[in-house]
Formats: sequence, C-alpha cells, structure tokens
Amino acid sequence: MVAKSLEVRPLTDTFGAEVLGVTLSRQMDHDVFDEIKALWLRYEVLLFRGQDIEKEDLIEFSRRVGPLEIHVREEWLNKKHPELLQITNIREDGKPTGALADGEVGWHFDQIYLPKPAVGSVLYSVKIPPVGGSTHFADMTTAYARLPRHLKDVVDGRNAVQSYTAFNQTYSTTVNSKQSTLTPDIAHPLVRTHPYSGRRALYVCPGMTISISGLPDDESRAVLDELFDWTSREEFVYRHDWRVSDAIMWDNACTMHRRDDFDGEYERLMYRTTILPQADRAIPF
Repeated sequence: MVAKSLEVRPLTDTFGAEVLGVTLSRQMDHDVFDEIKALWLRYEVLLFRGQDIEKEDLIEFSRRVGPLEIHVREEWLNKKHPELLQITNIREDGKPTGALADGEVGWHFDQIYLPKPAVGSVLYSVKIPPVGGSTHFADMTTAYARLPRHLKDVVDGRNAVQSYTAFNQTYSTTVNSKQSTLTPDIAHPLVRTHPYSGRRALYVCPGMTISISGLPDDESRAVLDELFDWTSREEFVYRHDWRVSDAIMWDNACTMHRRDDFDGEYERLMYRTTILPQADRAIPF
C-alpha cells in the first residue's frame, strides 16, 4: 500500500518524489519504514533533504531494504565502514580516497556488470562544490513503456553485454587483477523484470553496455545508439542539484544515472550504499 502519512512532492510527471518530515535514522519506526519502501517502489527515486545523520544511520537504514554489497574497489571504501563507498575527490598522501573524483560521469546503472546486480542505492552528501556536480536520473520504466515498436521488437527477449572495464576506461581508473577477475564482461537481459514489482524496464546504459548478443556488430551499435538517445530524452530525466545533507534513494533496477562535472578545486564528499535484492522475495530476471 502506498504511504499516506508522509508528505510527498513529485519531482516529475512520471517518477521521483521528495519525502518531507522524515529522518533516515537507525531508530526509524517500522510503519514509517514500510511507507518509505512503498514510495520507493512507486516513484523509483526518493529525495530526503536536511538529513543530519551518522554513517551508521545510513548503513542500517539501507540494510533494512536489503543486503548490502561491499564494492570491489576496496581502496575507495570507508575505512571504518566498508559498506560505504566514498564518492569524493579528496586525496590523502596524494592518493584518491574515493571513486569518480571530479569529471563528468556518463549514464550507468550501479553494479550492472555483476551476476547479481543491485536493486537500490542510497547516496548522502557531506561536502558539495558551489557549482556543478548535479546528478541526473532516467526513468527506464517509462522509457520502455513508450519505446517505439521497432525497438521493442529488437530488445524483447535479447541480452546485452555489460562491461565494467569499458566504464573504467572512460570515467574511472583501471582495476587490479583481483578486481578484474571479479568483474568480467557479462550478459543481462535488455529488459529487466523488477525483482519486487514485476514491472519491466530497459536495462541498458551508455557507460557499460557494449553490445547486443546475437546481432552483427554494426546492427548492435546502431540499435544501442538509438536506445541511448531515446532513454536520455528530457521527458524521462530528473536533474538533482545537491545540497549538503541531501540523501537520495533510487531504484537500480529501473533507473540509470549520470553526473555533471564540477570544479575540482572544491571538495566533494558523498557516501553510497549499494542494496541487493532480498533473496527470498526477488523475482528472477
């Protein structure tokens, strides 16, 4: 049942909502948590402003949604709380302490390159540059529902190859041999069935999708380019301009995201949890 006691402000016509008057605390009331989860499944992206919370609050709230994944990039995990991936340009002893420092980061799904992809993420802002660094989210459920028939006929029933290596070559740094072994290229359905709701959404992104299985290279490239253009249309996108202490919880099964660049002279620090489906409730791909 959709939440009724929490005040909600839609962010776009089709997805995304700001939830007011709630703190993502470890002590959150069970009924309030259930309402938030229902809103998350309905709106796909939830914004919580003014979250004066500790790292432990972020971790425990996220863990109530589902098991937390420890990211393969252990060099960018918080030293005391490995459940938190640090998204930052802050360096210590000349070395980066987090992922995706200060450039533009293209459209992607978190962990689309793993055998068991994430179903959710929560990102919490600690330090924000005065300009730039906005995050954009794309509604892949609506993008699939409105997909032109000629593209639906191609994507339905087909797989696409996802590559963390390709993403790192463009937006990040290379992985070590251990991390490379854990993240080989992998094929997933082009249309993902949501593990809880059963809704269908496009599961393809410019940052990591490199080919469509079973199609010649030139045809695969042409279809992907058309899909990338379609899914990034303004009608499917919400742009978020960050404030300190914002938290955003998004559905990784049906939204992709990207980040604008920003001036690296300013520090940016964010903490992210990555949420896996609950095994006893999940619908397979």
